[in-house]
Amino acid sequence: MSSAQSLEDKLEALQSHFTWELQLRRPNLSCELNILQDIGSDEGNVWLGHIYNLLGFIQYKLGSSKDALNLFNRAAETFQRQKNADEGPWLMVNFGNLAWLHHLLGEDEKSEDYLSKVDGLMRKYPAPPGLERHPEVLAEQAWTLMMFDKEKQQQAAELFQRAIQMQPDIVEWQSSYAILTAENLDEKIKKLFADRLEELRSAKERDPGNLCIAALYLEAKAASIKHEARELAEKILERPMNNYCGIDPLLSLYRKHISVNEAVEIATEALRRHPDSRYVKRSAAKCYSSKILSHCTNPDPRRIKEAISLWEEVVAAYPESSLQEKITLADLQAKRDKEKAGQIYKELLEQREDLDPAGKQMLYNFYAKHLYFSGNETCRSIEYHMKAAEIQETSKYRQKSLRELEKTLKRNTDPEMCQEIKEFLENLNIQASESVSQD
Repeated sequence: MSSAQSLEDKLEALQSHFTWELQLRRPNLSCELNILQDIGSDEGNVWLGHIYNLLGFIQYKLGSSKDALNLFNRAAETFQRQKNADEGPWLMVNFGNLAWLHHLLGEDEKSEDYLSKVDGLMRKYPAPPGLERHPEVLAEQAWTLMMFDKEKQQQAAELFQRAIQMQPDIVEWQSSYAILTAENLDEKIKKLFADRLEELRSAKERDPGNLCIAALYLEAKAASIKHEARELAEKILERPMNNYCGIDPLLSLYRKHISVNEAVEIATEALRRHPDSRYVKRSAAKCYSSKILSHCTNPDPRRIKEAISLWEEVVAAYPESSLQEKITLADLQAKRDKEKAGQIYKELLEQREDLDPAGKQMLYNFYAKHLYFSGNETCRSIEYHMKAAEIQETSKYRQKSLRELEKTLKRNTDPEMCQEIKEFLENLNIQASESVSQD
């Protein structure tokens, strides 16, 4: 075996970002950079070293080896500073990344040096009995998958669980595992009980047929949730704003279960206290647009203007803003200036080849609705619903477009168009009622 082949075999055996088979989608990498940057870079962030490791890997994938090297070195320095130690098992992944990067840069001597460092750490800090890897390595991979690879969330949860079983005293692992395994917000809400609910709960259990008690219990529980949400809002607003501060899920809770108006009030207060935070601007923009784009018949023109201005700042602050955010801006513009809205959609359609299949379905579905409601262009709207439906990717947007095609058939206002839709569905091997049943 050649020395080059031997080196590559050793590198492939390492635990590092280069060997974890992360699912990369190049158009989204810059978005990932934004997300990581919003988590915060203060020294109190226990995941700071891991952030620098992941940022370095992304920078390499974006073609910037120099930035990648700088970030990997910053990760090592951060670990050493936060752990108050020159070495430890937390450096295994970092040294593995450096070994890979130097090899890819053609600097095999330096790569071999980092391989030796990894080997030394593995001998000094072996994996506990029953584990093939050290808990620190398991936790870093779990955190990386949690942040970056949405297709491997279950694997991330399992890795956290195995790490916690061996080192149950590390709070940040426990917290991240709890966040990751929380199925949805509703399940969280079910756990929010005030002390005064106990009497009603007991009465409800003793007298299950008493529906008045059951209704009072639910009302009291809702009041308790609302009270706790307000207390939590005050605590969140007093702290620095970042991806883990809680403002985004709190505003989502208010919008879905308490009051959209109160959500807007909290978002406005957050903006007042943190006017320079792009993360707060994004959270507030979501809140404003949620109210405006709901079924409210006459949204306040001033609020529409504020929301558009805020979204424009958000898109400018995040050069690689998500497709959903740009679509939201277009739909808000449609409330004031249909020409500007059309221009945004035109630009998005010109860039559609950069989107994955689900992204194209989303764009076509929203554009179809825009054409129908803002331009009264029924035929073109149907054309784009067909474009969304013909992409063989299971998504809610495909089902929504199929449902709109089904509704058009039922209205039967244009026989020629209906015939075209029927033939289209037949070519897709979809029965006329299938779009409704699957929605």
